[in-house]
Parts: sequence; structure tokens; C-alpha cells
Amino acid sequence: VQLQASGGGLVQAGGSLKLSCTASGDTDSTYVMGWFRQAPGKEREFVAAIKWTGSDTTYTDSVKGRFIVSRDNAKNTMYLQMNSLKPEDTAVYYCANSQGYFSYYVSDYHSGSKYDYWGQGTQVTVSS
Repeated sequence: VQLQASGGGLVQAGGSLKLSCTASGDTDSTYVMGWFRQAPGKEREFVAAIKWTGSDTTYTDSVKGRFIVSRDNAKNTMYLQMNSLKPEDTAVYYCANSQGYFSYYVSDYHSGSKYDYWGQGTQVTVSS
């Protein structure tokens, strides 16, 4: 599975960006896809995830009410609509694909260890 993330850029605080992650290859076994981010000097952290069937989503507390994760199965694409951006949202954003771990609860997918494939990342910079 190959993942291509795009949509990052430079935006002022309070602005919006929409990230996309398109999967190719053996995507039929996709169970969950997620977004993670890593700021300079910090560890990678979970942002949001979505089940590939149904409507279950999960978010880290710091983005709840501001970010929305969605998907288009026909396009094998996951999106992250980011609103009311803050300087602390500045990071490289990575998308990830989970095929080998199965849990009823999408909230179990906050750990990077639950994912099998990773994209290359897209830079998001929020200026104050």
C-alpha cells in the first residue's frame, strides 16, 4: 500500500486547510486510516482516525471541534479538514493505513503501532 498525502501549506492563525491522503495498491483490506503529526523536537502524536466502513471517527482532544476527518471510498482517499488553526498545530502531518489490527472501537487506533503503512508527510505551518 502506498499513501500520498497532500494539501499542506502556510496559513495564518484562525485559517483553514484541507489535507488529502490517497491510498493505492492493496487497499481492499483497509480497516482504519488515521492522521498523525510531528512538530519539530516533539514525538509523533495521533490526530484523528476513521473506519473505512461505517461512520466511526476519533480525535485527539486538542483538535476536537476544529478538525474533521472524512473519507471517499471510491477514491481511496481520506481527508482532514482543519479549521480555526493555531500555531501549535504546526507540524508535518502523516497519514497511515491499518489492515492487520482489528478492534470494534476506533478509539483503539490512537497508537501508531496499530498502523501498517505510512505516507511521506505534508508540512502544515500556522503563523501567529
